[in-house]
Amino acid sequence: MAHAENRGDGWRARYKRPDGTWGSQSGFTSETAATNWGNDQESLVRRNTWIDPRDAETLFGVFAEEYLSAICARLGEGTAAKYRSHLDSQLLPQWSDWPMIGIFNSYIEIEKWVSELHEEYAESTVSSVFATFSTFLNAAVRARIIPASPCSGIRVTSGEYAPERLVASPVQALRAAMRLYESGLGLGGFTLCLADFYTGGRWGELAGQQSHEYDAQKKAISIRSPLKEVGGVLKKHGTAVTETCAVVPAPSVRRRRGAAARKGRTKTPAGTRWVELPPSIAAFYELLLDSHIHPFVFATPEGRPWRRSNFRQRYWRPAWDGIHADDPCADDHMPAILPWFTFHEGRHSHATWLTEDGVPEVARRARLGQKMKGVARIYDHVTDVMRKQILDALEARWDASLLALTATERARLTGWFPHLEPVITRLMIENGDGKKDTVSHSSPTQD
Repeated sequence: MAHAENRGDGWRARYKRPDGTWGSQSGFTSETAATNWGNDQESLVRRNTWIDPRDAETLFGVFAEEYLSAICARLGEGTAAKYRSHLDSQLLPQWSDWPMIGIFNSYIEIEKWVSELHEEYAESTVSSVFATFSTFLNAAVRARIIPASPCSGIRVTSGEYAPERLVASPVQALRAAMRLYESGLGLGGFTLCLADFYTGGRWGELAGQQSHEYDAQKKAISIRSPLKEVGGVLKKHGTAVTETCAVVPAPSVRRRRGAAARKGRTKTPAGTRWVELPPSIAAFYELLLDSHIHPFVFATPEGRPWRRSNFRQRYWRPAWDGIHADDPCADDHMPAILPWFTFHEGRHSHATWLTEDGVPEVARRARLGQKMKGVARIYDHVTDVMRKQILDALEARWDASLLALTATERARLTGWFPHLEPVITRLMIENGDGKKDTVSHSSPTQD
């Protein structure tokens, strides 16, 4: 039973821990206060909610390293690298020497720290860093080091002021692809842009495509091992891409089990899939496959796999944002198509197109590599009719984008790809245009 001891300079509480040993806490000014505190501790022990004050004094830096070491083997390489980066750059410099119970009792300090992060980093970065911090503190709660996470209720982002995702039209996608062609990337840049919109694939899923992962009969690409950049190193199948950019073979499943077998794979099983290409997009993809011998389908002009940041800054951003877009008098003026449009928003556009075309959710999610939620995951299934509906809808959008080009743009496009000339002629006749150009004055930003 808890009791108090007179230590001369004050009172000390004595109580029994769960393992039967005696714990103590000094600094009380009266026998009653010490006894009550000790009784409270034993009450928490009986309710199985007691936290050892010694554990609560664990430094954040010590706990964080121990926790990361415990879970690192089960994390994806990208997630592990993100946690390590956040710890080294933001979390440890701020909280390393703080005892965990001190962080628990310092709500205002956490709020101040988040405000300081907003002064230095973009909102998305602050949100990511805080999510890591919250993950580690939630782990401390489960480890019975602190009673609850102090991150609960802290507003990290501006919420209602978050920018909406942009959705591009098919003709805007085609115009951006044409700009990438003219930027020096040629067929590779043109096809990568179209693949973004007409497959809904993520960057790593498309940039990681190798020639042997294409099924010419099904007109489909296999998404099994995305290209990932971890700590500045490009990896496929969990193996670093060599300087010679050789084909990276898939590891033997028989020799890899558990976490090792999942290394380099898609984030979830649903992400491993075949994605069929619309016939017209498949034609460009096959042209690209026949145009070079590089192991990666989408490669730099030097034949190496793309790094996302290089492609974005040097090619993607100018194609969408234009060049000197606000200065029509500039010698190299090129108007914007859709400013700030990102590669990932091509995936959002793809999903939105399919929704507008009435494609069932189960088919949309399967194509995007996402799981259905709730009971629909058990009872809804993708059929051949749905797959055909997707391809027909995407092909119709491609046809509409050709008709929406100006006469000058169509002439440029058929100069690069002569096989499109009879296609465009047929579409114009079917739409009653004949030789008349009804959209010759449309701008790059019009649909």
